[in-house]
Amino acid sequence: MSEQYHLKISQGDVAPYVLLPGDPGRVKAVASYWDKAELIASNREYVTYTGEYKGVPISCTSTGIGCPSTSIAMEELARCGATTFVRIGTCGTFQDHVKNGDIAIFDSALRLDGSSKLYVPAEYPAVASHEVVDACARAVRGLGYTGHVGTTRSADTFYAGHAKPGSSFNDYWQSSWAHHFEDLKRMNVLAAEMEASIIFVLARLWGLRAGGCAVVMDNICNVAGESGQFDPQKEFDHSANHIERLALAGCETIRMLADLDAKE
Repeated sequence: MSEQYHLKISQGDVAPYVLLPGDPGRVKAVASYWDKAELIASNREYVTYTGEYKGVPISCTSTGIGCPSTSIAMEELARCGATTFVRIGTCGTFQDHVKNGDIAIFDSALRLDGSSKLYVPAEYPAVASHEVVDACARAVRGLGYTGHVGTTRSADTFYAGHAKPGSSFNDYWQSSWAHHFEDLKRMNVLAAEMEASIIFVLARLWGLRAGGCAVVMDNICNVAGESGQFDPQKEFDHSANHIERLALAGCETIRMLADLDAKE
């Protein structure tokens, strides 16, 4: 098989088990926890490392931000032999009992993205693989982190709903978003991020395996509707160990899945 156009990878370059952070800068950090790690390719927003973690072959590829670039990563990774995908990243929460630094474990996603609608109709569910959800929950518990399993909202926008009001129309529009966030809270939606829905849809569509988790950075309902410009540098909890948490949670999830596969 020829080299993939965007990821610049070929058959044999990636392990069956792949971690999917969004930020290309996080891939090397994740790979630093492995026993062996090799940079395979770096192109555009896509950085890929392959190596070994506690005896398990593992890869990590950044997806960039949002579902469009993530769908490209999924397509090309699957063509090169990847079969299990675990999204790792950061998120916001709608729920007051979920605290910064907790791990949100996604068993499903509300499809507020545009990309997944180009693959399947709106009625098609974005559901994680049970095996991955279970492995992730066990990994998080084993690491001593606080985890919450639930539905995430995957959307195409980051700042929508947070912009500083500048006119009566914007006042109304921001107020509408605040109601939207409160509705999601009442619907028990756990988290908000931008990639899980397409990962779940494509894996289910292709008969592959996927799940995901993210470190909680803020409570969206607490910042929505506030006066002044939304500033993630100030609003988000940037504790240094967040990257370590998402890296270890992802790696341990892969290890548990590999152990499960070895017993079958």
